[in-house]
Amino acid sequence: MRHLSLFIAASLDGYIAKPDDDLSFLKLVEKEGEDYGYADFTSEIDTIIIGRKTYDWVDREIGAAHYDNGERDVYVITRTERPSVGRTQFYTGDLTELVQQLKSGDGKNIYCDGGAEVINELLRNDLVDEFIISIVPVLLGDGTRLFKYGRPEQILEFITAKTFDTGLTQLRYRRRKYEI
Repeated sequence: MRHLSLFIAASLDGYIAKPDDDLSFLKLVEKEGEDYGYADFTSEIDTIIIGRKTYDWVDREIGAAHYDNGERDVYVITRTERPSVGRTQFYTGDLTELVQQLKSGDGKNIYCDGGAEVINELLRNDLVDEFIISIVPVLLGDGTRLFKYGRPEQILEFITAKTFDTGLTQLRYRRRKYEI
């Protein structure tokens, strides 16, 4: 069975975006030649789930090919129907049903890159199997929180922690399948 991983960056105080969906704080840890394991991670996936606001920001700042490289399916979770572009589908259906269908199908693993509403819905339905969270050394004070309220407690198992000379620390956890 395929598993779903969250690979995302957050400020030390737990925000994935500044007010107005501003992701510019991520530039604080940009370093030529350093991708923080992103290429290795994405070599193990063939499906991406992403919220529409995050998708729009990446499309505007980096380009849609960052997600849709012609080798993987991209599901942009949105409330507004839009026509598919390449392998990118703008999905307006039930997120839980989509993820359960994808997990039970054939293929590589599934990657969720946000946003907060999508992550919270996945957590509410216990659908995230792995967490790779890169902590950017900044306190934003306000913005979009990575983990919102209204989800059940989930016990995680520590896998690794890596530090980088940019100050970024990357934490990796796996969801435990049992309760204490």
